[in-house]
Amino acid sequence: MRDLLVLWDVDYTLLRASGLGDRLYGEVFKDMFGRDLTAVAPKAGRTDRAILIDTLALAGVTEPRAHVDDFLAALARQVAAVDGSADAEVRALPGAAAAIAALAAAGARQSVLTGNIRPLAALKLAAAGLGEHLDLDVGAYGDVHEVRAELVPVARLAARAAYGTDFGGAATVLVGDTPLDVAAALATGARAVGVATGSFPAADLVAAGAHVVLPDLTDTSLVLDAITGPS
Repeated sequence: MRDLLVLWDVDYTLLRASGLGDRLYGEVFKDMFGRDLTAVAPKAGRTDRAILIDTLALAGVTEPRAHVDDFLAALARQVAAVDGSADAEVRALPGAAAAIAALAAAGARQSVLTGNIRPLAALKLAAAGLGEHLDLDVGAYGDVHEVRAELVPVARLAARAAYGTDFGGAATVLVGDTPLDVAAALATGARAVGVATGSFPAADLVAAGAHVVLPDLTDTSLVLDAITGPS
């Protein structure tokens, strides 16, 4: 296999977390503002930074951008305080572990490109039993930028420093379940693999321009073919 950097989305691509993120948002909001959080802004394919700006605005917080960094820091602390109860909330999606293991065996470098902050992504992946072959040090996370596409060069730069390899163009592959995952890949010249395991049907991922769309991750050979693409 040629040098390849595979960047997985986390939620609804590799796992389901049963509202864990929303629960933590609510706990942090109550600690910071002394009242309950009644609504969370749309999350699919977006970064924590973008979601929080809109969530705070929905909650009537003045100048929401001024509070985002403090909220993100508090969120990281809240994640660190989560006990083993997260194991009951998080489940790997069918085929995810086998796909990651097969890519590792084939020599692909793998990490995540996720809207989650790193501590939350790491918590979910550990609870789902999916962390073994993912190098989280070269991932890109939701505190970095509001726009998902801006995370791609962050991951590429970290991977180049770690592995001494340039993962430009289609040597980077984004795997995700939303049109925003696809858009981030296309905007940065990466290969886009859509997986229709979230709230968007396969037709939406095709329309967004994904190079390949899979129904799920259960057929490991099909996943490998989709991710590795033309040699």
